[in-house]
Order: sequence, then structure tokens, then C-alpha cells
Amino acid sequence: MTTDPAEIPKIIKLAEGFYVRQEIDNIAWIDLGGYAVVVDALEVKETEKEVFEAISDTIGTTPVKYLFNTHTHYDHVVLNEAFKQRYGTEIIYQDGSIPAEGKWFEGSKRKCLFLPLPGCHTQEDCIVWFPNEKVLFTGDIFGWGLIPLTRSLRKDTSQLLIDTYNRMIDFGAEAIVPGHGPLISNSELLRWVEYFGWLKNQVSKLCNEGKSDEEIASMIQPPEDMKSWWRFVLWKHDDSLKKILHATRNGRLQD
Repeated sequence: MTTDPAEIPKIIKLAEGFYVRQEIDNIAWIDLGGYAVVVDALEVKETEKEVFEAISDTIGTTPVKYLFNTHTHYDHVVLNEAFKQRYGTEIIYQDGSIPAEGKWFEGSKRKCLFLPLPGCHTQEDCIVWFPNEKVLFTGDIFGWGLIPLTRSLRKDTSQLLIDTYNRMIDFGAEAIVPGHGPLISNSELLRWVEYFGWLKNQVSKLCNEGKSDEEIASMIQPPEDMKSWWRFVLWKHDDSLKKILHATRNGRLQD
């Protein structure tokens, strides 16, 4: 079995003092000037040594003052304790203390905004925005074709997804780091919005025509231009299709 190149760890330098370790789970460390921040903390304890060595090799002894969890699912928090023990790092997540307009963190080199956008994946969802470099961290709000909801897909949650994607698109990011997999650009966010709308319309149309679930699944194939998306053809298209089909059959997407 071959390994997907996207799942082999690699360090990506986005700017001086700005690094992403891209793999199945993504982690980043950024020197704000005087101190560094980290975004998310992986799910495999055995990566601890490798991550700390990479941080040391790239930003030296700069203290890691804050670690941002875009949400607290296990695959984003496993190294939290290791950072606290090594650097005395303060863990920042949406525990109710972050205001709706977000919180800015600033050093002598750059600043970033930790902004709550709850409800798309979890009620803790936050994104992180670096305006100088125009880099946006989306956590698991973007999932390579997945509908990220861990609660029911309904008319209101469907609209929340679209509204949240439009807010992220409006940042005009030049590089976007999702919680998992390769880095993207605004074009993938825009394409997902189109895909989500198309999928809902197609399912509704075929349900109204009396097609069975099996017929609909065979008729709605992954769009050609999205077949290269990470794990999309493998299972993500099917998962999103099933969610929309189930919500449509139960009348949850109707006006």
C-alpha cells in the first residue's frame, strides 16, 4: 500500500519565524516577536520529540507563550500538557472567556486574532488569523469536502455553515491551514460552498423524482475538479451525500 504524500510530515515555512508541520494533523508555531504561539497540538504523543526539535531548529529558544486549540477534540490537544511542562505554555481555547469579536495577541513582529466561529464543527470552533502574512487557520471547519457538523444538518445549521464560510472567505487569506491535510487557498473555500449547494439541490431534485437512496448515491458522483481533494473520493463525498440525503428525507432542510 502506497502512502499518500500529504500524510508524510513536512515543515512548511510561510514567512520568517512562521512554520507549519503539515501531515494528517496540522500544527504550527509562529514567532510573534518576543514570544511564540502554537496552533493545535496533534493527536499522537510520540510526535512530541520531533515537534520540539523542529521548533528549536526553526525559532530557537523563543518561548512558546500560548497554544491555541481551534477546538478540543482529541486530535488537536494531545501535546497540550507537553507544551505546558516544557515552556509553561498557556492553553487558549473557547471556554467562554473569548469574546465574540475575538482576542488579539501581539508581539514585536506580528499579531494574530483568535476568533470564535462556533457551531460548524463544535460549539468551541475558533479560527486564527494572521493579517500581516494573510494566513488563516480554520481548524476543522474546512474538511476537504466534509460537512463538518457533529450535530444534525438542518436548515439553520446549513445556513450557519454558509455564513461562516463567507466570513472566512472575506479575510482574503493567501494561505489557509486546515486542521488536517494539505494547505489550501480561498478557492477551496469557495468551491466547497458551491459543492454544498449543488449537493443539496441534486439530492432534493432526485428525492422529488422518487429515486431510491441507492439510485441517488450512484447518480451523484464526486465532481471531476474535486477528485484530487484529500480523501474526498475515498470517503468524504459519500459521507456528505449521506448526511444531506438523511436530512432531506427527514424534512430538515425544508423552509
